[in-house]
Amino acid sequence: MDRNMSSFTVLFQPPFWVGILERWDEEGYSAAKVTFGAQPTDAQIYEWIGREWHRLRPSPAAEGDRPAAERKNPKRARREARAATQARGIGTRAQEALSRQREQEGQARQAVRRQMRQEAAERKFLLRQQKKREKKRDR
Repeated sequence: MDRNMSSFTVLFQPPFWVGILERWDEEGYSAAKVTFGAQPTDAQIYEWIGREWHRLRPSPAAEGDRPAAERKNPKRARREARAATQARGIGTRAQEALSRQREQEGQARQAVRRQMRQEAAERKFLLRQQKKREKKRDR
């Protein structure tokens, strides 16, 4: 049975505390990042999740293997959790997903700017043509 899985990790990336959402669903792997600023308490994180979770915009889905859903020995799970909290930073997959999202947002902004520039140039051109016609009529 394939289920959607997600994890939310809070870590320190100098000079801010950030939260990383990683999500695996039928479409693939996606990630999102939120910056907290000062170190948030557990209560602040739970409150933020309840209030602002829906505003996170995950990156476009990419191919990615879903983590195994097998039960682990509790001692091994504790050891792996301790290792995960060590200062290793974000996984490269999350970084790639976030950079893809940032790149797509930049391309969308460029397309909007390009369209606005073209429209402004068209308006200026039409205005010049209109002035030429009026000048010719006055003669």
